[in-house]
Amino acid sequence: MKKMIIIPAMFILNVFIASGQNEVDALRYSFLVPGGTARFTGIAGAFNAVGADLSTLNTNPAGIGLFKSSEFVFSASVFSSNSNSTYLNQTLSDDNSNFNIPNVGFVYSIPVTDNTEGNGFRFVQLGFQLVRNNNFHNRIAMEGTNPDNSLLDAYVEWADGYDTDELDPFDTDLAYQTYLIDPIPNTLSYTNRAPLYPGGGIAPVDQRKNILTEGYMNEFDISVGTNFSDKVYFGASVGLPYLRYYEESRYQETNTVTNDTNTFDWFTRTSYLETQGNGYNFKFGLILRPADLIRIGVVYHTPTWFNNMRDEYSATMSSNLNNGKSYSYASPLGAYDYKLETPWRAIGSLAFIFRQNGLISLDYEYVDYSKAQLKANSADFYDANQRIGTIYRQASNIRVGTEWRFGHLAVRGGYGYYQSPYDNDLNDGKRQIIAAGLGYRAQSFYLDFGYNHIKYSEDYYLYSSETIQAPPAEIDTQQNNFVLTFGMKY
Repeated sequence: MKKMIIIPAMFILNVFIASGQNEVDALRYSFLVPGGTARFTGIAGAFNAVGADLSTLNTNPAGIGLFKSSEFVFSASVFSSNSNSTYLNQTLSDDNSNFNIPNVGFVYSIPVTDNTEGNGFRFVQLGFQLVRNNNFHNRIAMEGTNPDNSLLDAYVEWADGYDTDELDPFDTDLAYQTYLIDPIPNTLSYTNRAPLYPGGGIAPVDQRKNILTEGYMNEFDISVGTNFSDKVYFGASVGLPYLRYYEESRYQETNTVTNDTNTFDWFTRTSYLETQGNGYNFKFGLILRPADLIRIGVVYHTPTWFNNMRDEYSATMSSNLNNGKSYSYASPLGAYDYKLETPWRAIGSLAFIFRQNGLISLDYEYVDYSKAQLKANSADFYDANQRIGTIYRQASNIRVGTEWRFGHLAVRGGYGYYQSPYDNDLNDGKRQIIAAGLGYRAQSFYLDFGYNHIKYSEDYYLYSSETIQAPPAEIDTQQNNFVLTFGMKY
């Protein structure tokens, strides 16, 4: 298990902790921007009081109660992500994309009575859906010339006080085995081969970091709902989420001083992390229709209990020294099993339905990211959970959307604001969503197109120890999601 270095600014993309199981992982799997149908996408997910869309099985299952016929739904999506970094006054850009299925499923609507227009329970609905709640595909590139410190300075500090056979196999031992840090004789201290100016002081080193991430958080929802007199709609879902996250990162330093033969020419460190897990949760929803114009939605999501989380991780390091010698060394393959409990959340919604002409909908979501918890039988996550409680906070997310119909055609738009999960402005992390969509609806089928644009900014620290810290790289990310949905009624 990797020893943890606590630096208050290192919360996003903690680079050199290869084994995960920290506050970064807890946030990654707790911060959700649910996907779904193109209609859901086109109004920025502001659907919790509207209902009658397959996506509501994952957000407010009471929405299933508004189905009066059975439906099959299939969606396809093209997702792209572009990140721009600024590190030590240098800028770089990188991107990634993938094709995915954001949702597929069906709803059975069963009349309770022959008189479906009278008072009482009119329909019972059963729904099944596979939905995507997170897409991890991204690429980040950072590059700059650092005149103040090297990653090796942090390694020396991490190694201090440990004998050579006690060094961490995923970082400091890699540097030792590739002759980038050397033990000082008769002590438990180390020195490094970072270049120096003649007369003292570190010489500038060119630093570059590339990060590739891939994966998803999907969930299979099983829902049941009912309709009481077209005034009250109830619903409940069992969610069975499963996830895969893969990260490959490559860090390189290059010496800018060519006449110092007791230093490195360049070195690289490549790390790999793959996480897989599955769990379960429950959702309970209610939609009230006090008047034809108004719908009020209330929903509660329990925590998600991921009881089968597994990390597999490894790292390699290569060095080329100015004395002409080169070295490479690989860590063992690490693996760790643990558990994660994400925060519960509550959503309140209000929608105005203008008969068959259009709608305006507003969602408010509350979630406390500081309530996430890491657990395992063989480890004490006390420190990590303390950091989760300290650096994360309660957050409010707001979504607003609208749809207007012109015969068989519909035009949609929406906006979402997801508040930063970080306490005391430790990082940015807020997200904004701009959405739009079009739809065509016939009597027995429909075809919808939805688009949303997500943007957010975060600070990234390449490395950090108790006294050594690289300056932050400012990362601006923009994501585009194009969704096409086909639905058939029967």
